[in-house]
Amino acid sequence: MQTLPSSTLRRLPVSSQPSSLRWVAMGDSLIYGYGDPDGGGWVDQLRRRWMLPGSPGHVLYNLGIRGDKVQQVSRRLEFEFCNRGELRNQHPDVLILSVGTNDSARLGKPNGRTMTDFDLFQYEMVQLIDHARSLCPVLFVGMTPVDASQMPFSGCLYYNHADQSRFKSATQVACQERQVPYLDIFDLWLSRGDDWWRSRLTADGLHPNSMGYKSLLQDFLQWDAAQSFIAGNEHSGTAAVAHHSQSVRSA
Repeated sequence: MQTLPSSTLRRLPVSSQPSSLRWVAMGDSLIYGYGDPDGGGWVDQLRRRWMLPGSPGHVLYNLGIRGDKVQQVSRRLEFEFCNRGELRNQHPDVLILSVGTNDSARLGKPNGRTMTDFDLFQYEMVQLIDHARSLCPVLFVGMTPVDASQMPFSGCLYYNHADQSRFKSATQVACQERQVPYLDIFDLWLSRGDDWWRSRLTADGLHPNSMGYKSLLQDFLQWDAAQSFIAGNEHSGTAAVAHHSQSVRSA
């Protein structure tokens, strides 16, 4: 796929189309929708809603890749969308990010090293968020809790809540410091009780099942930060883009 150089892309304007918005969702299997044979994950469920007659007609590209860590998402951030249909040679109006779970996994044994060193993760996450928000408005959707009793995943990866919480908090702080809205799915799901969140995971203890992705979509749709883009019409869309342009100039 032929792509434009990064320096050229940064000079391209953010779209301000009044009645519909061009969205991109990037991240790991939580974006990809692995574990949901019925609905294809929450991103695809949202995309299908916007294809119905009478919908606002927003365009949504699912650019999730299973197993991706923050460094991999950062590397492919710009080049993934620059030649895709309505986004050709333009920036998205909204970018959804969701990554970090795979970075927190421990390799080989429960106390093994994490897949990404924590200090490196913090650095890479800041780089990713700074780069993303220089392109367009960003929404960050946090990780779902895992069931550690089902580990190891793939025979060698050990996920646990303590590491998830540490990596999640670092991401949340990076977002807050940069005024990027962060949806804390991890704490939200845990607050609903063990039976509730465990019933929304597949047998591998890592990925949401069909019910879990439905819950994820509802949590996203009820999020004020998402509603400021979704539910608004020409006023919310253009106002959000204008606010982003102003915040990037003043950063």
